[in-house]
Amino acid sequence: MKNLTLMAASILLATNATAAENTPLTLDVYNADKNSFHVNSTLVIGESEVMVVDTGFTKADALRIAAKVLDSGKELKTIFISQADPDYYFGAEVLHALFPKAQVLSTPAVIEVIEKKLAGKLAFWGPKMGGNAPVEPYLAQAIEDNMLTVDGHKIEIRGTQGELAHRPYLWIPSNKAVLGNVAVYGNLHLWMADAQSESSQKAWVKQLKELQELKPDIVIPGHMKAGTKLDASTISYSQQYLADFQKAKGSSKNSTEVIDKMSASYPDAQLPMALSIGAKVHMGEMKW
Repeated sequence: MKNLTLMAASILLATNATAAENTPLTLDVYNADKNSFHVNSTLVIGESEVMVVDTGFTKADALRIAAKVLDSGKELKTIFISQADPDYYFGAEVLHALFPKAQVLSTPAVIEVIEKKLAGKLAFWGPKMGGNAPVEPYLAQAIEDNMLTVDGHKIEIRGTQGELAHRPYLWIPSNKAVLGNVAVYGNLHLWMADAQSESSQKAWVKQLKELQELKPDIVIPGHMKAGTKLDASTISYSQQYLADFQKAKGSSKNSTEVIDKMSASYPDAQLPMALSIGAKVHMGEMKW
């Protein structure tokens, strides 16, 4: 009888696991406002579990993300930080405090860059953010594997090698979805200040081509203007912007000319600060 009970329990667990795996994942995007650079955070929601990808910039952002987790009614098991920029990880302090059982994970390369630049980022942003800044930023633990799961659904961590190892992305095969990245922008000016060298720009172009070759149905940009379609058109947009920026740079004498040309080419793009800083850095008028 005991063996029959154990067998029945095992069958029930297996059935439940299969049911969870057969339930499609739902993606719920939190798109922050211009004060947080229009950064995206995503809830990957399964039958019983939820994973948060990127934690927001401000405490307020993190609290709004937390509200989405609570409203989902699912167990938050994993918080994954995909990038080493503060708008991707500053909110981890708040989320960890609210969901202490959830693992906060990132790749070794991302963690290395965060640790290297953390003091400087806090010194720069802390006074500007005031009470919205983290007090003691929570650092992620390194994940050595290249796979995450939500209710049995595989979520692949890609782009972890090469020059852009600190700028990986996530791929969900079951949804044909790309998320957790900073390569793709949606109807914004791209942050060109972080791609000053020719090799880094070529690596960026290569990564975008890699994303395109996946033929995704869903693409969640790292940053986007509200209302942007979550599809592969954002990859094409980012590719074209990179090419146009290089053309503008090559035909300009100073940052003002670059800004004027890119503003004319992208009149509806938001995040003008990215264009201003990027143009000045690329024209040698500002260090970054």
